[in-house]
Amino acid sequence: MHTVNEAALIASLRNGDQRAFADLVDAHTPSMLRVARGYVPSVEIAEEVVQDTWIALIKGLAGFEGRSSLRSWLFTVMINIAKKRGLRERRDRDTAIAAFTGGTVDPARFRAEGEQWAGHWKETETPSPFPESPEGSVLSGELMAVARAELDRLPEAQRMVVTLRDMLGFDSAEVLEVLDITAGNQRVLLHRGRAAVRQALESYFKGAEE
Repeated sequence: MHTVNEAALIASLRNGDQRAFADLVDAHTPSMLRVARGYVPSVEIAEEVVQDTWIALIKGLAGFEGRSSLRSWLFTVMINIAKKRGLRERRDRDTAIAAFTGGTVDPARFRAEGEQWAGHWKETETPSPFPESPEGSVLSGELMAVARAELDRLPEAQRMVVTLRDMLGFDSAEVLEVLDITAGNQRVLLHRGRAAVRQALESYFKGAEE
């Protein structure tokens, strides 16, 4: 259920308030472009996807019932559009099942087969989220470049979960709704994605120390 402020915003949009619409576009377009770019092969196509999403918002406002937040609804629509466009533009995209394969993290960092909780991280190895608000953190430009490069190499499903959770600040419930995945899948995708990025950062630090 949306908040009083969001209810007022939706009412303004339905009444054709151009300023409210412009503010909404300014607030969400950069994040939408970042997510859309994960599904399509170029910035130009991502821009078209976002533009189509804003058109869909205008057309769909009358039927919006507020069962989810406007942001969640907006990103759900955008991702559906991006997926369809991505399939048409780039047929060799990573598939969701690839997100569950290993290979990005040293197997020695997980509990061995036969141990309790086999396949889970050893107690000292559990990956943590990126620093809070990484976009505005004290991370250097080089460090952010390493993290972004590793994100780009992740399988699609991992990349989307990590981007939404750690880069854009979506909570777990929003990600489940936007990506239409189960809570268990989200945990695995986030776990593996964060692990790969963390390992890339660790390798960067080790290289800098040598």
